[in-house]
Amino acid sequence: MEPRLVGPGPYRATRLWNEIIELFRAGMPLRKHRCRFKSYERCFKASEAVDCLHELLGSNQNFGPEVTRNQTVKLLKKFLKNHVIEDIKGRWGKEDFQDDGHLYRFPPSSPLKPYPKKPSCGKEVIKFPDWNEMEAGTSQEHIPVKSVTMNSELWYKRHSIAIGEVPACKLVFRRELTQANIEEIWKSMTLSRLQKVLGLDCLDEVLDTKLVNSKHIVQNAYNVNKQGIVTLEDKSKELPHWILSAMKCLANWPSCSDLKQPAYSGFERDVFKTIVDYFGQMKEPLLTFHFFDVFVSVLGLLQKHSKAVEALQITCLLLPPENRKRLQLLVRMMARVSFNKDLPPLSESVRTRTLMVQAFSRCILCSKDEMDLDELLAAKLVSFLMDNYQEILSVPSTLKSSIEEHVVHLQRVQIKYAGADTDATFPAPSFCHQVSTDEFEYQRATGSQEPLAALLEEIAMNKEISVKDKKKKLKQFQKSYPEVYRVRFPTPETEAVLFPEKTKQKSPILMWALKKPFQPFHRTRSFRM
Repeated sequence: MEPRLVGPGPYRATRLWNEIIELFRAGMPLRKHRCRFKSYERCFKASEAVDCLHELLGSNQNFGPEVTRNQTVKLLKKFLKNHVIEDIKGRWGKEDFQDDGHLYRFPPSSPLKPYPKKPSCGKEVIKFPDWNEMEAGTSQEHIPVKSVTMNSELWYKRHSIAIGEVPACKLVFRRELTQANIEEIWKSMTLSRLQKVLGLDCLDEVLDTKLVNSKHIVQNAYNVNKQGIVTLEDKSKELPHWILSAMKCLANWPSCSDLKQPAYSGFERDVFKTIVDYFGQMKEPLLTFHFFDVFVSVLGLLQKHSKAVEALQITCLLLPPENRKRLQLLVRMMARVSFNKDLPPLSESVRTRTLMVQAFSRCILCSKDEMDLDELLAAKLVSFLMDNYQEILSVPSTLKSSIEEHVVHLQRVQIKYAGADTDATFPAPSFCHQVSTDEFEYQRATGSQEPLAALLEEIAMNKEISVKDKKKKLKQFQKSYPEVYRVRFPTPETEAVLFPEKTKQKSPILMWALKKPFQPFHRTRSFRM
């Protein structure tokens, strides 16, 4: 069984769990082992299971080579607890698996997790404000709408020229957008863009959009300093000064301006432990429990780097401002510490980068209800964040400019013609993104099938052109678009239906000669010599 990339969508963690079980069962070598003078068929040692699963996870593009052996052991403990494996005596249900020589086996069927019922999706995420409908308690005279009806007579009086009839129209000066209107527009367009990047039919599959606070999005987009870090309106939610000093100390090691560094050995490890303890005692991860599913869904895009970065940009924009700021400061420190060659090792056995991921993954991403792949998924996301934090934790400029243009569009004076349902202004801005060459060719091929098929049908059914011209055009079409032509005319018989054979008729001259009655021979006058 070949591993496959599990893309974004609902219940991605469950889909990954089921796939890992299937891959592990298919790839784990089983053979005969002896234990206490007794032989056991089709089993394996615990250490062999760790070797096999560690290699499987490292080569799987859903997880990657940064999966550690310790994380693999933790996953096998969960396998034993959930009866994916059992010991040779049939015992399971506890997480007492160790990386040793104990023997284990697969039960007759490892239980796969069922998928919950897919939630029903609404047609629209957020309803845009409708300026054509009056708000409750608003009188008509308080709405600044000015109508101007124009016809040829009025136009002639103004410009002294005679023209044809001009359709009646009116200028509509729309009401000023309130801050609440602008926040709802930001929320709607942000979620719409996220849904498009993830390629989902509905965001309700991975996110409860009712829990998205529109104020948070606007604050994260505009309340930033020169370094792009969020500035909080409520100063009580700032990180304590001593934690900020400790983070700056490690991030800028060995030069630290606001902290006098003691000279004793191991000071940097004590500072690191202080930071880990502070973030470890939080009741909720920085990415919040509400957004767990959508962040796990984004992990399915990591093979498409630009899409993954954009999806994370937008998703991080949904966070509460205090969470976003802490995430920015923490991930920036983690990245700097990982690449700081002047910083002494913070662990004797683990590389600094791996230590950063292990220490802070759970305080960045985890689910409210403990899930079997929480740790692996969080480690994958945190590693990607560390490598691309400057881009991911910045405000997406394309989205911001598009929303601002849309707000200006809504505030612009509208020209409405009689009987028209739409405004005669520029259309609302749309989104576009760069695609690969292969994807472009695929879209071009599939997107043009329908109009080409319609064109072919028009040629085939056109009775106004001669048979000769029709055959010529069909031949040209077949040469240019063979696949479309083959769908319409899969066999020569289907093509021949257009040109039925006609019965051969005799020439008119011959027919006239046959119908003319027989004439007797008449002697003609001769001339004598």
